[in-house]
Amino acid sequence: MTHLSSLFSQLIASYWWLLPLLMILGLLKSPWFKGIIGEAMVNRAVQRQLDKVDYHLIKNVTFPTTDGTTQIDHIIVSRFGVFVVETKNMKGWIFGGKHQKIWTQKTFRSRSKFQNPLHQNHKHTKALETALGIASGKLFSVIVFVGDSTFKSDMPENVTSGADYIPYIKSKTKVLLTASEVQQAIEHITDGRLQPSIGTSRQHASHVREIVTAKAEVKSRPPETASTKACPKCGSDMVLRTSLKGPHAGSQFWGCSTFPKCRTISDIG
Repeated sequence: MTHLSSLFSQLIASYWWLLPLLMILGLLKSPWFKGIIGEAMVNRAVQRQLDKVDYHLIKNVTFPTTDGTTQIDHIIVSRFGVFVVETKNMKGWIFGGKHQKIWTQKTFRSRSKFQNPLHQNHKHTKALETALGIASGKLFSVIVFVGDSTFKSDMPENVTSGADYIPYIKSKTKVLLTASEVQQAIEHITDGRLQPSIGTSRQHASHVREIVTAKAEVKSRPPETASTKACPKCGSDMVLRTSLKGPHAGSQFWGCSTFPKCRTISDIG
């Protein structure tokens, strides 16, 4: 036993560096680190290829919304409009279309599905439109794929790879905002955003998990019976639902049909 302990101690002393090395390698492969690299690449392209006088970059913006938060990778404010940039650090072949709800990523070993980033960024754009109080035609959604990925479907002009999003931004040459409106937009974003921090990121991640869980619960519920009963909060139809867990499991209640956007419920009576 003593011999084994001694041998183990010698191995630890000789190869202690393996543990931090493995931790570093794991960090480099993590989605978090890939996201950081992707955002850094986008930032560098903006700084090198867009005139700082005309284009103002604001990074990692988290806005409060009526039902939680929304997180935007990059916002570029200019007199030619406000560009809402979503980055995707992915490898392999990318299949998808403008109106497809789900896109596909195919690598040598696997195939996986992910949400259409245009739909995802539409929510960001609408949240920013509300926050800034400007017309939708003055905001542009931009999707940037970074990493070793190749499009295998025809993509809209605002879905780009690498620094190709820069020419798309430069193609917008019509002046849409005055100098005063540009400054106001920048101030609204900086004043209205949540303070960037680990806590803010965790809050947003928790909100996303809550939405995913809520959607999964809705899918698992038995068929619902629509009614002519209107939601007292938003005016949408109420539907008859069955509680699946908790002390009232098995009992029915009225719930807003737009859940999780609206969470209004009421008893049957």
